[in-house]
Amino acid sequence: MRAVVVRAFKADPELIHLPKPEPGPGEVLVKIEYAALNPSDWQSADGMLDGMVPHVFPLVMGLDFAGRVDVVGPGDNRFVVGDPVFGQAARPPVGTGTYAEYVTMPQNAAIAFVPEDLPLKTAALLPTSGMAAARLLDTAGVHEGQYLLVIGAAGGVGSFLTQLAAARGVTVLAAVRGDERRRMAALGAAVTVDTTAHDLTRAVQDSCPDGVDALVDLVSRGPSSFTANAALVRTGGRALSTRFVAGLAQLPVGVEGSDFQLNASATLLDTLASAAVGGALKAPVDAELPLERAPDALARSRSGGARGKTVFVL
Repeated sequence: MRAVVVRAFKADPELIHLPKPEPGPGEVLVKIEYAALNPSDWQSADGMLDGMVPHVFPLVMGLDFAGRVDVVGPGDNRFVVGDPVFGQAARPPVGTGTYAEYVTMPQNAAIAFVPEDLPLKTAALLPTSGMAAARLLDTAGVHEGQYLLVIGAAGGVGSFLTQLAAARGVTVLAAVRGDERRRMAALGAAVTVDTTAHDLTRAVQDSCPDGVDALVDLVSRGPSSFTANAALVRTGGRALSTRFVAGLAQLPVGVEGSDFQLNASATLLDTLASAAVGGALKAPVDAELPLERAPDALARSRSGGARGKTVFVL
């Protein structure tokens, strides 16, 4: 099968041919039709989880997928051949990913049926970003009438989070790079701040003088920038980081900070699929590319400034 891999941590991604995997007991082999890009794909390939979980090389990149069950492994199974499925292949060892024509998945992992009215391409865009957005919103604890500041709102997680928060009646302040006012407003953002042209602190203070109720920082790579963003949160509010810098930051007194980790589940996938079918959740596509273009797309992701999701067609 074709697969995009790295042969060592921080090596350049390349397209190679690997043997087709076989499902074990309680597993299914999925013929992938679409795979979506997440920043964690290249972060894992750089060794983000080195020393914490096992890895295999060549390391097949990718987490998110949608396709059809090709083979059912031995034993009882809730899936049958031909079932349309989608999910997140985040299970040890790292390196058995979804930038490939096939992936094996345990039936009790983060894999779910694709509803009849949901295109497979849309389903592939939901797992990691959609589940993270839903969990972040719950963890932030914001509700109708409150204010949420999202740093890096134009990317996959930010786009989903903006929609989910706005649907809950939360006022979303979206911090982005570039003029994204029209697109973010369409997703439900009340205020969009281009941080390349405007001072974020002043813009937030103009819209919310008493501070926001919660911060979700999707991009800050160091504690100092996260600390600066957390200063915009009111006393009693929460500041969340997806880049594991909250624990190192000097937070204002009365602001609770935490590093976010996703607990994926099939139940959460079902919830996202239902929201997408009902029109409450739209999956914005930044680029649709063949698998051989994955190395270029990963390089672009590293540079930042994502505008929605990138999906690979297999």
